[in-house]
Amino acid sequence: MSQQTQLQQKAKELLTDKQVDLVIGYGLVETGHLGAVFITDPNQSDQLLWNDQCLANLVVYLKRKEVKKFARPAIVVKGCDAKAIAVLETEHQLDRENLFVIGMECNGILTRNVLQEKCQTCDVHQPPHCDFVIENPEKSASPSDSPNRYARLEKMMEWSAEQRLNYWKNEFSRCIKCYACRQNCPMCYCDVCVVDKNRPIRIDTSATLKGNFAWNILRAFHLAGRCVGCSACSTSCPAGIDLDLLNLSLAKAAEEHFNYRAGTTRNIEPLIGTFSPEDQENFIR
Repeated sequence: MSQQTQLQQKAKELLTDKQVDLVIGYGLVETGHLGAVFITDPNQSDQLLWNDQCLANLVVYLKRKEVKKFARPAIVVKGCDAKAIAVLETEHQLDRENLFVIGMECNGILTRNVLQEKCQTCDVHQPPHCDFVIENPEKSASPSDSPNRYARLEKMMEWSAEQRLNYWKNEFSRCIKCYACRQNCPMCYCDVCVVDKNRPIRIDTSATLKGNFAWNILRAFHLAGRCVGCSACSTSCPAGIDLDLLNLSLAKAAEEHFNYRAGTTRNIEPLIGTFSPEDQENFIR
């Protein structure tokens, strides 16, 4: 039985037995593209789809007031998405007891028939922290047990400081300040974002190189120890800015200095704002 069929059956069961009152999953939207669908009727469960094109991190919808009004929603997640739930739980942004998580084991997501870069070094094909996991009957022939998540970053760090600066100047020069990265990130949930505050204006609101640097660097620091590497920011960026690489640098620092990886463990204190006498201090200059 395919994963999609198992997913549809599980969703129908949950809604019929009133274990949940909403299922957030993947399906065809009005534009004819694959996107988020919200199922409340058991008879609509066949609208749920699952394939290697299920790109979006649906956890972002748990922040919406329209979803929060449901007493017990269910959500479909991949491995990287499931880690976002663990972070939001740690930060007291959702009630995990009233959320049913359906994990979909996957071999990676394709974009234009090419395996996404994050998927090439993924070590969470089996989604963690789930209430129910639907295994992939077509497992990858030779999944890597210890992929180097930081291979791209390490290659970049071989460049000179001037080369790296020029690279990011070129990347950020394309930013149009649409904030799609913010809107699609499960970790961005402030009621009022710093870029929307105008008394005083802290970041240049126009798409200047200075303002673009300030926005993208500030957002990366806000995600330090929180980013789960789901690539929602990069894949939603209309300018194609490699935000994954920027976030990866802070994820590597968190792991090296504090042995901390966002979302891998539930019910632990968040990295930012937590002090331990055992913390290393060799990064302080």
